[in-house]
Amino acid sequence: MDALVEDFVAYLRLERGQSEKTQQTYAFLLGRFTRWAQDNAIDDWAAVTLEHLMGFLQWERQRPLANEPQESTRRLSSESLYLEIAALKSFFKFCELEDHLPRNVAEILSLPRRWQRLPKCLTGGEIEQLLRPEAHPTPRILCDQAVLELAYASGLRLSELRTLRLEQLHLPEGFVSVVGKGDKERVVPVGSSATAAMDRYLEQGRPALLSRKSPANVFLNLRGGAFASVTLWLRIKQRVKRAGIERNVTPHMLRHSFATHLLENGADLRVIQEMLGHASIATTEVYTHVQSERLREVHRRFHPRG
Repeated sequence: MDALVEDFVAYLRLERGQSEKTQQTYAFLLGRFTRWAQDNAIDDWAAVTLEHLMGFLQWERQRPLANEPQESTRRLSSESLYLEIAALKSFFKFCELEDHLPRNVAEILSLPRRWQRLPKCLTGGEIEQLLRPEAHPTPRILCDQAVLELAYASGLRLSELRTLRLEQLHLPEGFVSVVGKGDKERVVPVGSSATAAMDRYLEQGRPALLSRKSPANVFLNLRGGAFASVTLWLRIKQRVKRAGIERNVTPHMLRHSFATHLLENGADLRVIQEMLGHASIATTEVYTHVQSERLREVHRRFHPRG
């Protein structure tokens, strides 16, 4: 069973161009099913029925979560269940198309409704507070400043920031080329404030961080290597704390702030979609709901009969 999962992951990588993270997620989720199947004396995908899939999903819904106290009543979220069903449906569709299996037993599985979580973003005042340059800049501080300025100016994902390479910078022309999800390349403008912070880091900060084994990544850690996701995330959190912002700020909130503030100032939704690298406009439309929520809040606060 594991061999067929490996074929599916190769298909995601080679034919669908899915990111490494997506490949790992699908492999992990399908691995959960294969372990459940083996525990239930199922050792061949051809033997799997719709009843087996329903039984697995029911077991997943009821099982205690890992790393939770024994008395905890927390169970798998609808979001996680959605991903597991999506993985099964994609896998069986692949198996049917490639003639690995005679039929798609997951075809009629229905995806649970996903709650639409409105993205959180920083206010204009909080952005100014966060991006205010620190006194006595060290190479590390210059790096942090450049990361934050670029994240807010261009809406890059955390993974895109840490893997950004020198050849992708076109600062005199005012843009960077970004390789996003599914290895899709896009061009994103960079404003004057971010360009100035990047230039300062590249001239004064990065040379001091270089080592003989340094890669061509733009942003380097204190050892001169590429950032791991967790390390860069922690660096941003530490900068938020030093800036005196009390909220729980995540790196993705800078991306949300980028999109929300563009929309509030009249940018076209299609242009924002292009800059964010969203495959579907439906993903970008969530920011219109954020704007609607803010308008309703203003109405409630200031209208005499709100």
